[in-house]
Amino acid sequence: MPLITLNNASLAYGLTPLLDHVDFQLDAGERVGLIGRNGTGKSSLLKVLTSVSKLDDGKLWTSPGMRLAYVPQEPPLDPDHTIFEAVAEGLGPLKDVLTQYHAVSHALAEPDADTDALLAQMETLQHALEAQNGWQVQARVETVLTRLTLPADTMVSTLSGGWRKRVALARALVAEPDVLLLDEPTNHLDFAAIEWLENLLLDYNGALLFITHDRRFLDRLATRIVELDRGHITEFKGNFTAYLVKKEELLAIESQQSAKFDKVLAQEEVWIRQGIQARRTRNEGRVRRLERLRLERAARRERQGRVNLALDAGERSGKLVAELEHVSKAFNGRTIISDFSTRILRGDRIGLLGPNGAGKSTLLKLILAELEADSGTVTLGTKITVAYYDQMREQLDEEATLADTIAPGSDYVQIGEERKHVISYLEDFLFPPQRVRAPVKSLSGGERNRLLLARLFARTANVLVLDEPTNDLDIDTLELLEALLQDFGGTLFLVSHDRAFLENTVTQVIAFEGEGKLTEFGGGYDDWQRFQAQAQATPRTGSVKPAATAPAAPEATEKSVVKSAVKSKLSFKEARELEGLPQAIEALENEQASINAALADGSLFRDDLSRAKSLQLRLAELALLMENTLLRWEQLESRQ
Repeated sequence: MPLITLNNASLAYGLTPLLDHVDFQLDAGERVGLIGRNGTGKSSLLKVLTSVSKLDDGKLWTSPGMRLAYVPQEPPLDPDHTIFEAVAEGLGPLKDVLTQYHAVSHALAEPDADTDALLAQMETLQHALEAQNGWQVQARVETVLTRLTLPADTMVSTLSGGWRKRVALARALVAEPDVLLLDEPTNHLDFAAIEWLENLLLDYNGALLFITHDRRFLDRLATRIVELDRGHITEFKGNFTAYLVKKEELLAIESQQSAKFDKVLAQEEVWIRQGIQARRTRNEGRVRRLERLRLERAARRERQGRVNLALDAGERSGKLVAELEHVSKAFNGRTIISDFSTRILRGDRIGLLGPNGAGKSTLLKLILAELEADSGTVTLGTKITVAYYDQMREQLDEEATLADTIAPGSDYVQIGEERKHVISYLEDFLFPPQRVRAPVKSLSGGERNRLLLARLFARTANVLVLDEPTNDLDIDTLELLEALLQDFGGTLFLVSHDRAFLENTVTQVIAFEGEGKLTEFGGGYDDWQRFQAQAQATPRTGSVKPAATAPAAPEATEKSVVKSAVKSKLSFKEARELEGLPQAIEALENEQASINAALADGSLFRDDLSRAKSLQLRLAELALLMENTLLRWEQLESRQ
């Protein structure tokens, strides 16, 4: 049974149609993932379905009496409310009774409270709650607040954007609507909150339509994928993985059809230029057909371009990037990091895992010597150049233009050995030339992220620090960023709550276990999750005994198990890589020996000087390759 229907819907801002005579239907019990490039109109479609925005043409129908809840990317909240009051707003008339009961409960705990008056008021409120099934509703509110770690009595005015998003999400969930519309619900949520949200939505009986860049969230929840592309909607049954297979087939068909159309149009253009034949009466139909082809070609918009990412690692850093020895750090009496030691080597790809507020950004600042430790020592390596991506986007000047943000006082950007005009460089990140002089404050969330990436990649760096880089990026750009990071020759530190992104980019993790404890682990996100599941399933008996020694203490045994798992755990890709490294080293040694033998013949320099110079250059390249290959072999062998 349909709950929402769009018929022949059209919507445009400026000259570009976001909805071009589309049809759409949302049925009861469906979980629909809405995907598409940044700027294609996904958020606008949700606003149309909630009647926040009006269609230019077409019809919107909603089922009579349907309850709908909508959580936008930037949710509006009353700053004078507490979190409890803001969440309770989703309950309609019951909201006032619940908030009064909550306030009276707190007032009774005050030492100078008028107990008799407050108890009388509470009795009246209790009767009202019983009459409206309020106890069950209050329990639902308390559960949602707990799961999203929301302090009930904190004022909304003190919250950051991420916490406000959590409050808006909680407000929608407690209402138990028939239709739930979510715009990027996983932004700013940590792993535990994302997994809880997934489980809650899997049990949700209503219809769900959500926009997200989180591919695992899509895979686990979606029963149908709807793609919005160039004003048109295409539907795919199944989850995101099934969509990827079908999408490749459709793109191939579209490419073939476009090529055939362009060939016919080119033939007709040649014919019309023959002049007199085209003006004969019997050919007027063919002329009209050509005009239609021209109009159709003008109306056909090409698939939006792909972001062109490139990063110059510049001069290599020293082998040691940083070493931390017995480092501790606390804030306001709360221990963030306790007695942590690690060595970070050139080429390491480290993911930092932990809940929001655990101290991931603090650890990064300690490693990069931007923050002093309370105790312990931090040693930085040599020749280190750092590029830092800030999740709060504090690096952006709202009043500066896009061009000044990328190349202050210049019209050119130097990327390695290539010099590009700033307009051309910004076009690589999908910013049209007419927007180059626009101020930063005019950009959407996804566009700001692309601008930050453009600024980051305009710098030469051999240490790359990415703090939540995936928020608001579309899936195509995420996959391109993954490919870039996989090919990056420097050292990577990554903080992200995108599980697929972490798994595809990092080879080791530092996990925050709570109370200042940090654990290192060799492998990606999935490897860490499997290890955690095994550790939780294994009873901590402390009965493991090394041969011919006294019994090990339970704490020491646990630490040795973690250390052993860290060393022995290689991903499948890394195990295959390690298997092939001896052959690769042998091939490099053979090539070096062959070149040395050729250069030992003095006649080569007399008879073919250019070849001799070419071999000398290749020998230098081989020395560098050999050093990198041996270092990689050492890293992987140490974790066997």
